[in-house]
Amino acid sequence: NMDKWSGKVAVVTGASVGIGEAIVEKLVGHGMKVVGCARNEEKLKQIALKVNGKGPGEMFPFKCDVTNETCILEMFQYVKKTFGSMHVMVNNAGLAFEAPVTSGKTQEWKTMLDTNVLGLSICTREAVQLMRESAVDNGHIINIGSVAGHKVCYMSMYTGTKFAVRALTEGLRLELREAKSHIRSTSVSPGYVATEFAYRLYSGEPERADRLYNQMECLKAGDVADTVVYALSAPPHVDINDIIIRPVEQLV
Repeated sequence: NMDKWSGKVAVVTGASVGIGEAIVEKLVGHGMKVVGCARNEEKLKQIALKVNGKGPGEMFPFKCDVTNETCILEMFQYVKKTFGSMHVMVNNAGLAFEAPVTSGKTQEWKTMLDTNVLGLSICTREAVQLMRESAVDNGHIINIGSVAGHKVCYMSMYTGTKFAVRALTEGLRLELREAKSHIRSTSVSPGYVATEFAYRLYSGEPERADRLYNQMECLKAGDVADTVVYALSAPPHVDINDIIIRPVEQLV
């Protein structure tokens, strides 16, 4: 039941495109106040124009680069100052480079680690601290991982970051249980989702992305957003920890 989240505050990273945008729309549709963050402020403002004013929920665009800790801390200051508290953190920002272990560029490895692992961890830390400060004991941290966090695919370093996301989600759960907190932690691991993800991965070779997305009926961003809503809808005593969601025709 999503009613309990109505009027509550969510923060969503990577909110300007794809899965992040779909999650923002769904949460706003359920009456939440959603701080959507990404580097592309223009795109965030367009999404806010599209979703605001249609119901009780509202999106608040916030320009933030999750590879920059100062930016993240400013965003949480904004959340604290504006709302005093928060309830849901969706760590969705993520990116991939092929960057093999034997020949990848160090900078590409660093960008993936900064975004997929460290950015996610800083946001998690700040969200949990803010929840605790404001006595929110029923919060929820959701990490958007990948099937690559369950099975090693050919992109070794990217896969490594997604294995890390899985480990961090479970580590978070253990830390929260130790602290006698009722904040929940969920990792959602999608297979192929038709978004801009592959176009960024194969920048300069759009036909490779087309091929990837045309080989089967891929998931849509909204399908992943529905999975997030499913995890959030569970009764307070149910902690949905890990969800793998694939297109029916996907093999690996």
